[in-house]
Amino acid sequence: QVQLVESGGGLVQAGGSLSVSCAASGSIFSINAMGWYRQAPGKQRELVATVTSGGSTNYADSVKGRFTISKGNAKNTVYLQMNSLKPEDTAVYYCNLDAASPWSGHMYYWGQGTQVTVSS
Repeated sequence: QVQLVESGGGLVQAGGSLSVSCAASGSIFSINAMGWYRQAPGKQRELVATVTSGGSTNYADSVKGRFTISKGNAKNTVYLQMNSLKPEDTAVYYCNLDAASPWSGHMYYWGQGTQVTVSS
């Protein structure tokens, strides 16, 4: 019953800004962390940024100082502000939910992905 719905994304010129958001719904007891991953054509999916339920954040070195991840005002939401975008940021961005599980401690869910394209 868990579902992640993403919004945002689009086309922007290099140096510009863009934001994406994600809302999780369904049978979620508690959340360990939420975050964003991205996958460019011909490449593997990679971590962009994560935020734990306690507020701790983690960023890929390539986006530090440019991207900011934060919890949304609504329950079980996450927001990613992307500034100073570069062409190499072009990818499909996926929302990830790390939900607490009484069995394994972690259950992972993925959004459908949203396209971010940065032109030079």
